[in-house]
Amino acid sequence: MPPVLLAIALLFGVTVCYAAVCAGSPFGNCHKCRGMGHALKTDRKGRLKRGKDCRRCKATGKRIRTGRWLYNRWTRIHRAGTAD
Repeated sequence: MPPVLLAIALLFGVTVCYAAVCAGSPFGNCHKCRGMGHALKTDRKGRLKRGKDCRRCKATGKRIRTGRWLYNRWTRIHRAGTAD
C-alpha cells in the first residue's frame, strides 16, 4: 500500500472516531478547571480550599467539543437556509 493511501486511510479513521466521540459524548472536561468547575486555592497552612467559580465553563466543569460545536453550527445554518 502506497504511503499516500495509508495516510488517507489513517486520517479517515481518525475523523470517523472523533465524529463517534462527538456524537456519543458531546461535552468534555473544561481545560481551565480540569472538570471541577472551580479553582483550587491553598490557605496559609497549605490546605486546599475551593476557589472561585470557573468563568470559562460557568462552574459546570464541562465544555462543548469542537467537532460538536461545528456540527451544531452547520445544522443551524442549514435549517435557517432551508426554512420556508
